[in-house]
Amino acid sequence: MAGIIVATVITRRRWAAQGGRVDDVLDVVTWAVPFGILGGRLYHVITDPELYFAAGREPIRALYIWDGGLGIWGAVALGAVGAWIGCRRRGISLPAFADALAPGLVIAQAIGRWGNYFNQELFGRPTTLPWALHIDPANRPADTPEIALYHPTFLYECLWDLAVAGLLVWAQRRYRLTNGRLFALYVAAYTVGRGWIEALRVDHANHILGLRLNDWTSLIIFIAAVAYLWRAPYGRAGDTAPEPEQNPTTTRAERV
Repeated sequence: MAGIIVATVITRRRWAAQGGRVDDVLDVVTWAVPFGILGGRLYHVITDPELYFAAGREPIRALYIWDGGLGIWGAVALGAVGAWIGCRRRGISLPAFADALAPGLVIAQAIGRWGNYFNQELFGRPTTLPWALHIDPANRPADTPEIALYHPTFLYECLWDLAVAGLLVWAQRRYRLTNGRLFALYVAAYTVGRGWIEALRVDHANHILGLRLNDWTSLIIFIAAVAYLWRAPYGRAGDTAPEPEQNPTTTRAERV
């Protein structure tokens, strides 16, 4: 929730700088957040069904989102559907809004990762590095109950996300990426970091050809994001809302 609030504040400022109305952001977020939470949970349950539907498990726990388990790609996918609905209702460009959202979204992810620290979950392999994370016995992997120190993968991803946010701000100023290209850069950059961080984690995950499922997902999404960056048509830097002749009830003052 803290990440959502921060992302909303950042996006309001960026959207206004692009010539949009600040009230647009809250309306779009109102649609995107519930869809994103639902999508994140569905992705987690679909990719790890044995945690809830195997023999001896409790299927009702698939609804317990407070126990953890939200997949980022499901959240982005269905969150985008919610954002599309919100943008359509406000008569604004979804790609332009996504560009305004990207830095705030990845900062929200950086904040959200600290939930893993408080829950002592999704950490990496054992390590003796000075910044190793101490895990209580009750939360240690079953095959290393005597080892207390592990890679703090939540911290690695938090720092990577903040670096991606910096990259996005720099890239937009340097190259004026528009028409969803900045959002595609966010997706591509995030998946690169997620790939090597995922390789460190020791939590339960299904594997395909020796790779964790999330690694395959990151690879596919990275390719799609790079393809979009390469092929997407260029748009105007201020392309946020329909022109007056397309939306005669909206004045220039309102759009600014």
